[in-house]
Amino acid sequence: MPGTWSETEVLGHPLELFTPAGMTRPPFALLYLHPVGNETLRDRPAFTRWLEEFKLPCACPLAPYTWWTDRPWPDFDPECSAERWLLDHVLPWMRETWSVEPPRIGLFGISMGGQGALRLGFKYPQQFPVVAGIASAIEYHQYFGYGLSLDAMYDSKEQCRQDTVPMHVHPNEQPPFIRFCCDPTDADWHRGNDRLHEKLKALGVAHECDLTTVGGGHTWDYFNAMAEPTLRFLHDGLIQSSRRLL
Repeated sequence: MPGTWSETEVLGHPLELFTPAGMTRPPFALLYLHPVGNETLRDRPAFTRWLEEFKLPCACPLAPYTWWTDRPWPDFDPECSAERWLLDHVLPWMRETWSVEPPRIGLFGISMGGQGALRLGFKYPQQFPVVAGIASAIEYHQYFGYGLSLDAMYDSKEQCRQDTVPMHVHPNEQPPFIRFCCDPTDADWHRGNDRLHEKLKALGVAHECDLTTVGGGHTWDYFNAMAEPTLRFLHDGLIQSSRRLL
């Protein structure tokens, strides 16, 4: 019997869930952050296949147009930012439901969610030692001033830039397992991924990245192609990270 998808609410916001077949007390779990199109993994067989293969339950919270920041976006919630919702409500729900909590939760996302996962990983490396981003929208400050939700969350383009992934890289403390990838034909986001790679390399931060594989640009063709290597990295990283805790 294959694993199943279901849904619930946490603090009044939707949460879609994948539970592998026969899984009751998993040793690890994943937290997936969606792109600006609000797509979860529920209807993405390329991801479901590997979630089942690696026996990884996965929580897919929905926080439209928040960019997964700690900045208020009233259309999402008048009081709780997306970041605080994840940390203060979604993670406790995962602990209560699956008996799994950081640092045994792998964090990953696509596009808007990819930069969110990487940013949270660098901000809270003790909680999220294993993080990955697919086609991460790292330099999202470039879209400030276009009438998007970013304009309501930040006062200026520079303030927005100061909250992007590279600005949260600490020189002495990072997640030990970092992976990101971006199609070189992805005109909007490849440069930011390459700049992050160069910064991490200059600081001597161990990471894995693929910035050369062509697979359809910023599309689900590419995202789906990256499902297996990304989920394998998260699975293997969680196992290695757990050994460090022993």
